[in-house]
Amino acid sequence: MRRIAHHPLSAKAFAPFGEMIARRPAPDKIINQGLCERHHDLAAPDIVDGRAGISLFNATPRALPYRLDMMERHPLGSQAFLPMTLAPFLVIVAPDENGAPGCPLAFRTAPGEGVNIGRNIWHGVLTPLEAPGLFAVVDRIGPGDNLEEHWFDQPWEIIDGG
Repeated sequence: MRRIAHHPLSAKAFAPFGEMIARRPAPDKIINQGLCERHHDLAAPDIVDGRAGISLFNATPRALPYRLDMMERHPLGSQAFLPMTLAPFLVIVAPDENGAPGCPLAFRTAPGEGVNIGRNIWHGVLTPLEAPGLFAVVDRIGPGDNLEEHWFDQPWEIIDGG
């Protein structure tokens, strides 16, 4: 089996695949009578022919090593995953190589981090590492085929990157 070590999520490393969603070192402004930091406009949903919707996903936690046998992409809209707990999760993405995913990259989030996976970017399924796997998801709602899956002939194994 082919192996990939996961690495900590960073905005720079994730940039080719979408946007990291996390608090900035300093808030953009203080609101609500000084009791709330606003970290403004951290990601931009990219939607074609539809609208942005907010859904709740409750995913079963996975363990390492994790077997990656399928990736998917959404040609009509980005997907933002915002954890509703402080537990880490894996974000697995891959560049496109002639209409199929190339060599995957795996990132492990830190508490409070989310991602906005770009439109038409190959990615693994939602992969929480602890229960509960509860996420708010912002993605495209509308008609049309917005899901393409690719099943690997030879799966990948995501291992601890330290």
